[in-house]
Amino acid sequence: MSVRVTYEHELGELKQDLKEMAHMVESAIEQTFTAFEDQDYMMAEDVIKGDRTVNDMERAIESRCLSLILRQQPVASDLRQVSTALKVVTDLERIGDHASDIAELILRIKSEHAYHIVKHLPVMAASAQKMVHDAIEAFIAQDLTSALEIIDRDDEVDMLFNQVKTDVIELLKSAPGQADQGIDLLMIAKYLERIGDHAVNVCEWTQFSKTGTLKNVRIM
Repeated sequence: MSVRVTYEHELGELKQDLKEMAHMVESAIEQTFTAFEDQDYMMAEDVIKGDRTVNDMERAIESRCLSLILRQQPVASDLRQVSTALKVVTDLERIGDHASDIAELILRIKSEHAYHIVKHLPVMAASAQKMVHDAIEAFIAQDLTSALEIIDRDDEVDMLFNQVKTDVIELLKSAPGQADQGIDLLMIAKYLERIGDHAVNVCEWTQFSKTGTLKNVRIM
């Protein structure tokens, strides 16, 4: 098997690992908010336990990337693909961490109506989850047009975060005894805002992989 054929095979395995990790993270977010809405605390605990698998996957992909760089010494577009993978797995791992963080807050809140107390929180959760799904799909397909469109959608998540803050303020005014719950719900919204930011990062790395440009600066 030629060096090039070997490299293409290993690159294909790297892409498959990235897809697997990406879908694990996406599933974690979906399960987290299903658990929140349904008060399924066992599912929330499963998300927390599953974060270890995501972390293990990150380390395995990093090891594969470094091995490819050291043994194959890729250049130009090949090097961009491998270096992009190193960056994307970090964002995926952080998204997984935030899903786990939200699951921990759900276990702490344990309120029958918490999911709907802050009216803009379910909308924000759906928006952030869709951003992650679409960012992952754009990265896997190397779809630059979709990636750029998804970046613009982060403004919607940021706007919803501000609305959630307003909702929480109103909640605290009308029900001061729910202060702890209000703060926990605000923290969930903050984690969602960060998830949106990481989805943007994935899209920006998609742009870099395709063009060698990051944030309008030519890098490679």
